[in-house]
Amino acid sequence: MIITGIITAAALGLGLSLPKRWGIWGFLGAAALLFLTQVAIHTAMGFEGTPLSESLLLFNDSWGAYIGFNLQITYRAFALPLLALAAPLIYRFAK
Repeated sequence: MIITGIITAAALGLGLSLPKRWGIWGFLGAAALLFLTQVAIHTAMGFEGTPLSESLLLFNDSWGAYIGFNLQITYRAFALPLLALAAPLIYRFAK
């Protein structure tokens, strides 16, 4: 929950400071950067706070399954940061 709050605050800051001339490509790049940052944080923290080695045991030592699981968790939690990025940017584009 704290990670989502931090990523949301960063998204809001990016939405307010992203140059308008970058347009949709800047928005997509910022969204991808925030998403991958959140995935990396979830992956590095381990499953439910357990060490990384124990987390991998839960996924049969499969990095692909572990990273895929973290991608899925991040995908489900990314709506609020995406809204925080898009709302100020759309407002600035409308002006």
